[in-house]
Amino acid sequence: MAPSELDRQLELILRGAVEVIQLDELKAKLVESLQEQRPLRIKAGFDPTAPDLHLGHTVLIQKLKHFQDLGHQVIFLIGDFTGMIGDPSGVSETRKALTKEQVLANAKTYEQQIFKTLDPQKTHIEFNSRWMNGMPMDAMVELCSHYSVAQMLERDDFSKRYRDQKPISIHEFLYPLVQGYDSVALKADVELGGTDQKFNLLVGRDLQRDYGQKPQVVLTMPLLEGTDGVRKMSKSFGNVIALEDRPADMFGKLMSISDDLMMRYYELLTNTNLEDVKQQHPMEAKKTLAEQVVRQYHGDNGAEEAKADFQQRFQKRDFPDKPDFYMELKPTSFSIAQNPSMSIVDVLLWTGEVPSKGEARRLISQHAIKVDGEKMSDINAVIHFEPGRQFSLKIGKRKFGLVDMVGE
Repeated sequence: MAPSELDRQLELILRGAVEVIQLDELKAKLVESLQEQRPLRIKAGFDPTAPDLHLGHTVLIQKLKHFQDLGHQVIFLIGDFTGMIGDPSGVSETRKALTKEQVLANAKTYEQQIFKTLDPQKTHIEFNSRWMNGMPMDAMVELCSHYSVAQMLERDDFSKRYRDQKPISIHEFLYPLVQGYDSVALKADVELGGTDQKFNLLVGRDLQRDYGQKPQVVLTMPLLEGTDGVRKMSKSFGNVIALEDRPADMFGKLMSISDDLMMRYYELLTNTNLEDVKQQHPMEAKKTLAEQVVRQYHGDNGAEEAKADFQQRFQKRDFPDKPDFYMELKPTSFSIAQNPSMSIVDVLLWTGEVPSKGEARRLISQHAIKVDGEKMSDINAVIHFEPGRQFSLKIGKRKFGLVDMVGE
């Protein structure tokens, strides 16, 4: 076994991960897998509590794709049984239980959506009702005996509700036990989950030990922020990019995210080399991201149509064919020719379209300035120029110009 193959697998597996429990166990499992030419069994569970998936869900699906690309066995577990219990993770009150019909209808749409990322020929879909529906009562009692009420109350959301004297239903304690038992039933080597799932994932490790199996490695992934860049992506926050969004809507939402969030999306939703992204202008990098994501979920035609729609609706509206002003800059205009840059306030002053630095700061604070279509909000921002590269500058609603950095 070549060490480079182990390193290659680890690099892709750990991309974007928050925590691995335990890393040495993961390395040992990978070494054994490579030596025996036996793929690891990788599990991720999804409760079909809503009819559609969004990009936040695809963080785990993308990680499953990483394992799949490395030759491992991916198990996409649809929690049709746990979905009727309701995951207590991160909630302050008991979830409303879904009917079996609702869960099955939602599960059907999940199967259609995940294969836009995963290879259907290499993906094993399971339903945890297969082993839970037929579990005898004595086996369920035996399962419950592996955890105490005190252990359950160590969980943050349970302990907070207990302190606040908010009700905790007995059936909610079953959720982490059933999720953990899923790992026993599937003999999982690795389980993926969001950071909010850590307690449930660790229950799986404990139960596998109790049932005589090697404990699974737990790999947690971050909760993807929505388009607001602050809260996790969720329908309740109105910051969702759904997989079933129209191509043009998906493209437009991706173009609306901040540059920092763009890098996070690149890391968690794509395999693109992040160093290559950093070399691009943010606006171009964002277009590439939007095009790439839309292409993944809507195909080539959807991506091309969405890109054309965005350019027509936004860029042409903001940037007319004929600029109102043109500013040409030379390296000798700057004190450091090797790294030419200028504050956005000075750039605005140099155009002659803004009378003073005070007015420039006011316009920036009011989000009335756009550089290459991106709204500026930081009055201390610095523009870095590249010889031979032109960028657009929009001042207020009506003034549009071009700034050009020319060589000597």
